[in-house]
Amino acid sequence: MISKICVSRVATFNENEQIIDDLKKLNFFYGANASGKTTISRIIANPAEFTSCFVSWENDVKLETRVYNRDFIDRNFNQSILGIFTLGEQQADTIKKIDTATVLRSNAEKDMIAFKNSLEGKDGLAGKKQELLSLENKYESVFWEAKKAFGERLSGGLTKFVGSKKDFKAKILSENTTNEADLLPIEELENDVRRIFSNSLEVIAPIEPIQHETILSLENDSILGKRIIGKQDVNIADMIVKLGNSGWVRQGITFYEKNNKICPFCQKKTDDDFAESLSKYFDETFEQDISSINTLLSSYVTEANQISLRVQEIITSKSPFIHNGELVKEKELLDAKIDLNRNRIEQKAKKPDQSITLESLKEIFYSIDTLIKSANVEILKNNQLVDDISGEEIRVAKKCWKFIIDNLKTSISDYYDKKSNLEKDISEIKQSISVKEKEIHQCDEELRRLEKQIVSNKPTLEAINRLLLEFGYTSFFLDLSSDGRNYKIVRADGKDAKESLSEGERNFVTFLYFYHLLKGSQSESGMTSNKVVVFDDPVSSLDCDVLFIVSTLIRDLFDDVQVGRGDIKQIFVLTHNVYFHKEVSYGNVNNEDKPKKHVTFWLVKKNAGGSYVEKQGTNPVKTTYQLLWEEIKAPKRNNSTIRNALRRILENYFKLIGGIPLKKLYEQFSGDDKLKCKSLCSWIHDGSHSVFNDEDYTILDDNQVEVYLRIFKDIFEKRGQIAHYQFMMGEAAISSEES
Repeated sequence: MISKICVSRVATFNENEQIIDDLKKLNFFYGANASGKTTISRIIANPAEFTSCFVSWENDVKLETRVYNRDFIDRNFNQSILGIFTLGEQQADTIKKIDTATVLRSNAEKDMIAFKNSLEGKDGLAGKKQELLSLENKYESVFWEAKKAFGERLSGGLTKFVGSKKDFKAKILSENTTNEADLLPIEELENDVRRIFSNSLEVIAPIEPIQHETILSLENDSILGKRIIGKQDVNIADMIVKLGNSGWVRQGITFYEKNNKICPFCQKKTDDDFAESLSKYFDETFEQDISSINTLLSSYVTEANQISLRVQEIITSKSPFIHNGELVKEKELLDAKIDLNRNRIEQKAKKPDQSITLESLKEIFYSIDTLIKSANVEILKNNQLVDDISGEEIRVAKKCWKFIIDNLKTSISDYYDKKSNLEKDISEIKQSISVKEKEIHQCDEELRRLEKQIVSNKPTLEAINRLLLEFGYTSFFLDLSSDGRNYKIVRADGKDAKESLSEGERNFVTFLYFYHLLKGSQSESGMTSNKVVVFDDPVSSLDCDVLFIVSTLIRDLFDDVQVGRGDIKQIFVLTHNVYFHKEVSYGNVNNEDKPKKHVTFWLVKKNAGGSYVEKQGTNPVKTTYQLLWEEIKAPKRNNSTIRNALRRILENYFKLIGGIPLKKLYEQFSGDDKLKCKSLCSWIHDGSHSVFNDEDYTILDDNQVEVYLRIFKDIFEKRGQIAHYQFMMGEAAISSEES
């Protein structure tokens, strides 16, 4: 069956989707002309032609659709009238085989539907597919918890996948298969993420190494170990050597010369020999050595100051690539040794005859060089990162995902196990569905083969002609065309009557053609295929008596559809005719005027904005008791429809006041009137239920109807309900004296 129809952007319907859902076996649509009913019928007939609309089928089982509307009339009346092939009544063995194949097909279809329900539920929201969807949703949330736990700390490495649970899960599963990065601790990953994704990376100049070769060479200057003394053949040399105070003596010379060669210590006048001895002792060589010591001191201090300043600059720069704490310690040790060495050189200058050794700075410089080299290695890495930042981002991100999937490895394993089991079940169910589809196809092929053996187009022709004759259409009938397959409409003299028919005659014969087509096919197979039937305004341009015939014929189809018997599985009736709607929908509501469980009612409306469809909780065209009485008291009564009106009045009214069935109404009559009343009740019951199954049925004349109308009135009088009869017939009330 059709479960849902969506109508949008077609004919009088605008872009607002009109959803017609929760459809049942019988569906009644009422709406004015041009409100959009025919559009709905066309969508059912061929939804592929309407790209903005769609038709959904229950359990995705699409049935054949047979649609009676203006298009059907134009296609089958204005063109060649194709013959309708139906199964013959002979060849019982073949018919039995058809019945068997039909049952097998029905069972296979039931099995297929059961498998589809197991796969996706009746509404598409259950079954194994829904279980799989629920599993996917569950693990989206499970994996998302890892993002919440580590996402902030590793956000740079996960940035592209943190916004969507679905994308995050897909990335987790992808990385679980392909990621071969090293597994690192979270702390190390944080540092890498902070560094790579901080947007602060830039090219850094390497740290220039300390130029310490000069100062190290000064440490080993030979002058430091040389005992500097004057000439030894001078008469005061022994004394100076003995005292070891050549520096002290040399300093005193300055005062001696300024004091007119008077000894600055004893204040005694010295002779020229003494002055000459001093001059000879501190000769040119001595002075050169003293100059070398002073030059060494100056150079050492200069180099030391430059080196200390350079190291301090490195410390002050606070480069993230060097271990500043260790460098500070090395500088403190360097400065201390430099001070010590400077003092020793100064002492050497004062006492040149002493031999000194400086504290070596080599180990300190080695340590500083090591720190600088290590920093430059990191700086080189940094600069390489800047040159290849995109590649490094990918590598760090890989490590982040490795960490995440390692934390989710148990959940990932559980997910794959459960998904594998569900996918296996789904695959097996799909395979079973495929098997059943093949069985259905095989049954269809067998049915087509068997049907061709016993089909005929003559029974339909004869049935339509019989109905035309029974209801007074005697001026034309159907006959076989020259090819023996199709039909033609002819007059009694054999001339073609197609072009001369009235619109009502044309519509009625086309309806009868469609009605019989429901039990047959325009080809020699397909008679037994399940189908959905649509009647769109089938009483257009028909007289009242024909309207009753059409509504009765359509209602005859309802019983089989309701119980699932036969190949018509669902019926849609669309009309603008109030009386036809009441007639055709009669009996399809419960005592509360609500539709029975197999029925839906709809209104199709149109306003300035376009057409729209509304589902109704009750029959929108209420059953009008008054309308039935109007038909009875009309000056020109319809002798075909009046029977139905009489029955419904008697059934409804006397059931309402006392639950009196039709067959009990004659009990208060006697004699000839009792027989007439009994005949009336029997006539009504037969006429309203099985008119078209009785080959001997004929329309009664006015005199016969008048007799039964009198009995109809007498029933109300005998039952004490004459006042109601008079009120409904518009007669003046009869006083008790007159009666």
